[in-house]
Amino acid sequence: MSVVVRIPAPLRSKAGGQRQIELKAHSFKALLEEMEAAYPGITERLRDDKGRLRRRLNIYVNGENIRFLQGLDTPLKDGDEVSIVPAIAGGGQGPPWKS
Repeated sequence: MSVVVRIPAPLRSKAGGQRQIELKAHSFKALLEEMEAAYPGITERLRDDKGRLRRRLNIYVNGENIRFLQGLDTPLKDGDEVSIVPAIAGGGQGPPWKS
């Protein structure tokens, strides 16, 4: 089951400079595990210290925000497209991937 993941510019250095990657996973949670195995350190930019998705980050599966689906347990199927989109807002502490 191959899923396309679109990588935003600030995370591309963690994904070997690629704009998109293809991985096999049956859920978004499993996809995070596969991403970490293939690109060590990438998921620390996506999750907080408790393993939850960072608040200033939006994840879409085929155009639908996973927060309105099943969150980390959102199922994936062959051909799905996952987009990682940093939330755009002013006055924060910066993007979630900058430590």
